[in-house]
Amino acid sequence: MRYCTAINCIDGRVQLPVNGFLKKYFEAEYIDTITEAGPVRIFDKTSDLTALNSLYSRLDISVNQHESQGLAVCAHADCVGNPIDDAHQQQQLEKAVIILREKYPNIEIIGLWVDKELCVHKCI
Repeated sequence: MRYCTAINCIDGRVQLPVNGFLKKYFEAEYIDTITEAGPVRIFDKTSDLTALNSLYSRLDISVNQHESQGLAVCAHADCVGNPIDDAHQQQQLEKAVIILREKYPNIEIIGLWVDKELCVHKCI
């Protein structure tokens, strides 16, 4: 079995496009999905250590127990959980990828942007 992991928004519109992209990109059979409302905001505002630690706890299970082969952190246009402009959200996405690469240096970590048409773009 080959796993990868997605840190994705709870918004149901982005789940299928992201999962389809990740299955191909990482050649994964299964995708562990960790959802939050606007997840990249958690990495931008580390004052919410409870949310960050919760995310890491779930991520550790995927990486260590399922031996995830790759990780994607995702952000998308029109996010009500992180209601800021696209450019700022993409900056948060880049910061999240950098932080995650430091914490999990042994797996590939990418950032995905889902646009208004629900097209997935690898941006970092």
